[in-house]
Amino acid sequence: MSDWLDLSGRIVVVTGGSSGIGASVVTQLLSLGTKVANFDIQASEITHENLLFIETDVTNYEQIRSSVDTVISIFGTIDGLVNNAGINLPALLIDSGDAGGQYELNEVKYNKMIDINLKGTFFITQIVGRILVEKQSGVIINMSSESGLEGSEGQSVYAATKAAMNSLTRSWAKELAKHNVRVVGVAPGIMEETGLRTLAYETALAYTRNKTIAELRAGYNDVSAIPIGRSGRLSEVADLVIYYLSDRASYITGVTTNVSGGKTRG
Repeated sequence: MSDWLDLSGRIVVVTGGSSGIGASVVTQLLSLGTKVANFDIQASEITHENLLFIETDVTNYEQIRSSVDTVISIFGTIDGLVNNAGINLPALLIDSGDAGGQYELNEVKYNKMIDINLKGTFFITQIVGRILVEKQSGVIINMSSESGLEGSEGQSVYAATKAAMNSLTRSWAKELAKHNVRVVGVAPGIMEETGLRTLAYETALAYTRNKTIAELRAGYNDVSAIPIGRSGRLSEVADLVIYYLSDRASYITGVTTNVSGGKTRG
């Protein structure tokens, strides 16, 4: 596979690469001989001679620019970017039982999701994008979500940021194609459990859906709406990301691909 994908020696920046899908992407890239820079606010448990961890707040433009400068000074260039960093704060637009309560949307929650999921993506894509345009080659992967295509109860702002990500993917692909830079989206559906599925997250999501935490967790195993009949594996998302980063996907740009086992609104 490594020969077929031919990613050995390339340099890829992954945001949010310390856990979940990001960690899976980082691990698989390293296994293919890729040099990886992980921009995250939390350190990674992954260790490898080709892995560079740089503590980075993706909402801070100057911090991103400094981190990118560090990558250039150590690895020499950047060939690809995976915009994976994101946050989801479940909350209702209107909580009829507790107006203004902790599980109703407010400006703080709204701004945090917009800042990390969208502004952060804009910041780093512009900074890394300049390098790719100057090189006249490169790939940008935007991590979306099935919810960005279908919406999600209790996660409206998160879903909206992912829908916006899909639009950015299409628009940036049209702008950057003339510079031989591809922009592609990946939209995971229901995935296996990760450390991101915290008690605080589950408590909030269960509340917004009028369920107990036990009922919410039981639903993780209900795959009746997924034609393939199981939750997705993080490695399966990483597989697609890695394929899109390779030259094997050289004629693919401006699209967002669902990784959902065939699950749709129909």
